[in-house]
Amino acid sequence: MQGLESLLRPKSVAVVGGGFWCANVVDECRKLGFEGDICVVHPTRNEMGGCPVVRSIDDLPFVPDATFVGVNRHATIEIVRALSKMGAGGAVCFASGFREAAAELAGADTLQDALIEAAGEMPFLGPNCYGFINALDGAALWPDQHGLISAQSGVAILTQSSNIALNLTMQARGLPIAYLVTVGNQAQKGLSALADALLEDERVTAIGLHIEGLDDLSEFVDFARRAHAAGKPVVALKIGRSEQARAATISHTASLAGSSTGASALFAKLGLVEVKSLTVFLETLKLVHAAGMLPDNKIVSMSCSGGEASLVADSAIDLPVTFPALNPAQTQTLQDLLGPKVALANPLDYHTYIWGDTGAMSAVFAAMMEGDASFGIVVLDFPRNDRCNADEWLKVIDAVAAAKAKSGKPMGIVSSLPETMPEDVAARLLALGIVPMVDLYDAMAAVAAVSQAGRTGKALAVHVPDAPNGAVEIGESKAKRILQGHGLRVPQSGAANGLEDAVAVAEEIGFPVVLKGTGIAHKSEAGAVALRLTTSEQVLAAASKMPSDTFLVEEMVCDVVAELLVGVVRDQAHGYVLTLAAGGVLTELLQDLVSLILPVAREDVDEALGKLRIARLLDGYRGQPACDRGAIVDAVMAVQSYALSVPVNEVEINPLLCGTNFAIAADALIKGEETSDG
Repeated sequence: MQGLESLLRPKSVAVVGGGFWCANVVDECRKLGFEGDICVVHPTRNEMGGCPVVRSIDDLPFVPDATFVGVNRHATIEIVRALSKMGAGGAVCFASGFREAAAELAGADTLQDALIEAAGEMPFLGPNCYGFINALDGAALWPDQHGLISAQSGVAILTQSSNIALNLTMQARGLPIAYLVTVGNQAQKGLSALADALLEDERVTAIGLHIEGLDDLSEFVDFARRAHAAGKPVVALKIGRSEQARAATISHTASLAGSSTGASALFAKLGLVEVKSLTVFLETLKLVHAAGMLPDNKIVSMSCSGGEASLVADSAIDLPVTFPALNPAQTQTLQDLLGPKVALANPLDYHTYIWGDTGAMSAVFAAMMEGDASFGIVVLDFPRNDRCNADEWLKVIDAVAAAKAKSGKPMGIVSSLPETMPEDVAARLLALGIVPMVDLYDAMAAVAAVSQAGRTGKALAVHVPDAPNGAVEIGESKAKRILQGHGLRVPQSGAANGLEDAVAVAEEIGFPVVLKGTGIAHKSEAGAVALRLTTSEQVLAAASKMPSDTFLVEEMVCDVVAELLVGVVRDQAHGYVLTLAAGGVLTELLQDLVSLILPVAREDVDEALGKLRIARLLDGYRGQPACDRGAIVDAVMAVQSYALSVPVNEVEINPLLCGTNFAIAADALIKGEETSDG
């Protein structure tokens, strides 16, 4: 397959088609200052946008690096075939009506396959996509108006939505966008391959991904590795929830670990910055473009208003952002600069005593930056430029620039409203290396996202699971035996066929026992579990009430401190998702969970356990005994050992009974290939 260099950084462009959309491609290339050759292919037109027009692909005066194909879907296939045959660099396929419309149009799937075949070794974007804008080189294979301007460097944004891409070009927040690429149906070239190609441009400072679904897990992991090696941050906004999560009825694990959960776990493992909204997406891209990744979540905030200082603190209250207390040296310096009337704290309200005094402001800002924080913000809302004078506000920029230079730490200026950060001011700030940010919450969310990602991504290994050969549901007894073979501790147990047999097995194990009806997924809800049975009569009575003729009898595990769920789900887009959660009857009630992508190390599991809300219970709550964390980790590693040994759809232990010196699986379920293991 040809590379993407010619397509994305073309020196010559062809446009096939004569309608409004194609005419706009010519216009947008000219507006961005494209200096290469442009030629239009149309059977009847003589001129378009000042460019020469030829009758067919064969009549082109040059072999184009990039071609915008703006004709109907059937003609698109033949045009792409001709371009490939002549050795063109690549194409954008604008037409719709391919696989995205398979439910509405007969033959749409076949048509997309024909397009792939016609392209051969020539790369193409789409079909059903707007194409791309290269603001660095002035190439806009883009059929609509847009808001980008020429750039010397900036971020590359890729999205699966052409309309969202168009909207993003209209941002007025000062974000320099080097490339904006839409991928459409990803028939041949997907998100991962395109993002990987954009990494190679040294003018690209960061990658932004708006993701509906990953195209290829292995390719995406490889891209993330290369981005990490290149030192280029990746910001991801994942939308959509999986049908798997909504439809799952067999296990709690599947309902907890939906596609968005798997995506978040994957992004965290790979060190990607995940955000949840388009506005935070833009603010985060500005932050990493200007300041790179942050080593931690410690910040200082400065403003000349107590109300603003409070708003900053409140904006971060539910986010993993911290405001380190001032140290004695900082306090003394600030007292000398601000006097006794100013309450010294972080966030700092420095009042208006030093407003307009660039030297005093820079000294205060520099003193605030001398502490433990890694990033500093100054809250500043600029006045309307059509009615007011901003000269005094511009002095704050000079003060921030001086403080940034003295401290050697990144700083930003944040407006509380989008309207009060003019685009020309944002550009001026970026030129000084100061991050221009808008909206206090979005700014805090961006800082939180970047600092969190900066502390993850330690291990870039991801197990890409194969699909099981079939989907057999392996019941509790056999599932426990299989997992026991991988190191999981299980109770002593025996199978029973009928009421009398259940009593006999219980007497052999010894009381107290647990009785379970077999062949039932959610036993508690079905009344198929009886605990703490201490006599044969109790076993007989409990068995007679259960909706089952076969039973599992187990020793009763006593002195349980906490119950956990340990589960693994194969998410075909993101890998094996390991979920740790509050277990037993509390699983769905509390929704207290942490998810990781396999493989994991013991320290990863221990850290994840500490993030659960019930971690205090595991550690010994209000004088109660603590659980054996090592035994819990052993149990999780046993589940991982099995999941990595054979293709599997689901593995679940719920509950894992945790005590002071044990972690024992009370119930287990496996969905995957039939196995002779155990």
